Amino acid sequence: MQPTRPTDALVSASDPASVHVVPARPVPPVARVSIALTGALLAGVLTSFGQAVPALATVSNSAGPWFVVAVLLCAVAGVRAGRVALPLAMLLGVVLLEVMHVGYWAATVLRGYPDVLSITNPWVLLGVPAGLLAGAVAVALRVGLRRGTRGAVLAAGALGVVAAVLVGESVRAFLRVATPETTPAWAVQLAVGVVVLVVAVVRAGSPVGRVTALATGFVGAVGVLGALLLIGG
Repeated sequence: MQPTRPTDALVSASDPASVHVVPARPVPPVARVSIALTGALLAGVLTSFGQAVPALATVSNSAGPWFVVAVLLCAVAGVRAGRVALPLAMLLGVVLLEVMHVGYWAATVLRGYPDVLSITNPWVLLGVPAGLLAGAVAVALRVGLRRGTRGAVLAAGALGVVAAVLVGESVRAFLRVATPETTPAWAVQLAVGVVVLVVAVVRAGSPVGRVTALATGFVGAVGVLGALLLIGG
């Protein structure tokens, strides 16, 4: 009897017909939401520490990155469209932003700095409409990545909203709070917002999508600018 050569065993083991592929199990919704909530708490904590780093201080003091993080965390949580699912996604966006506030407050106090977590805090109040919008944007982006022309229009509008938040806050900063030291950071955020808007227009795929992206981008930026000027001057 001729012994089996090692190469024969390798060929047999590498034969696709002999390999049993076990399908990956989907992550349970509860686990997804838990990961998103943990990420939100961590984002708030990192924001507090980031304010002590000169290179990160401006980014850590801006609302735009928080909005983007909320959108990404909603996506991590697996938000989807639907009569019930969409409102839940928007509610999750609010919860995530408020959890970020809790993380920021806790880290700031533990670092020895005075801070008050109050329901009347303007930024806490602003977290409600911003969170609702973040959840809706995450759903629109998910739909846009999976559907045809209609989905592309939704995705274009959603990216336009993200651009509007980044651009609107940057313009407000240039008008009210920017200093020679912080101007470069605000310029970077403005540039990122413009790039997001350009991406939205380019990938829209139709005239309707391009108009939607531009409309949400420009009109939204004006709205964000007005809201921030009203709240913070």
